[in-house]
Amino acid sequence: MKTNAQVAIIMGSKSDLPNLKRAFEILRDFGVPCTARVMSAHRTPHDAANFASEAEKNGVKVIICAAGMAAHLAGVVAAHTTLPVIGIPMACEPFNGLDALLAMVQMPPGIPVATVTAGKSGADNAALLAVAILALSDASLARKLKDFRVKQSEKVKAADAELQETLKSGGIPQ
Repeated sequence: MKTNAQVAIIMGSKSDLPNLKRAFEILRDFGVPCTARVMSAHRTPHDAANFASEAEKNGVKVIICAAGMAAHLAGVVAAHTTLPVIGIPMACEPFNGLDALLAMVQMPPGIPVATVTAGKSGADNAALLAVAILALSDASLARKLKDFRVKQSEKVKAADAELQETLKSGGIPQ
């Protein structure tokens, strides 16, 4: 099924969706069309493999996979495509995401998965990494990403200036 989505976000469980909200927002803000699916490396392995195998033909250029616990979703997807795959470890019991992180960063040689920060911050970083990958062949997107970085720097500088003013006037930072 051909899609206009350049990025596919696959989550191992619908319960991951609230943590992925910012990824959707960031991609939207950059004008990058995306699609999303709920698939499991263990409960729907054939669906995950089929989606990954067909993704490039369907127009997808980057796949983001969010999963917790054993977190094999990104690896299963990466095994069935040569597209870039970005893994987001999801925090859940009993190890609060450490198990998912270790599962993702210990992929065997030959099947890479880029892994970002766990949880909500990981969703931000995965979307931004997807944008950076797409920006390699899209000058307009590259410009938007550079502008985004400048705005981030300006926010930090403004926060520092505010702090310095508070300290100079003898105030206590809040």
